[in-house]
Amino acid sequence: MKIMFIAALVIAMGLIGFLYQQLNSTQEALKTSQQRFADCQQVTFQLQNQLAQVQREARGDTVRSRPLSGGGR
Repeated sequence: MKIMFIAALVIAMGLIGFLYQQLNSTQEALKTSQQRFADCQQVTFQLQNQLAQVQREARGDTVRSRPLSGGGR
C-alpha cells in the first residue's frame, strides 16, 4: 500500500514539474509574441506616417502645379 502511495506521489510530482515547465515555455512564447506584435505596430505606425507624408507631398505638388500652369497662359 505504501509503495502505491509513493508511486502516485512521484507521478503527481513529475506531472506538476512537467506542467510547470510547459507553463514557463508558454509564458516565454507569449512574451516573444507580444514583443513582435509591438514591433509590428511600431513599423505600421512608421509606414502610415511615411504614406501620409507622401500623400501630402503629392497633393501639395498637384495644388502648386495647377496655379503655375493656369498663370502661364
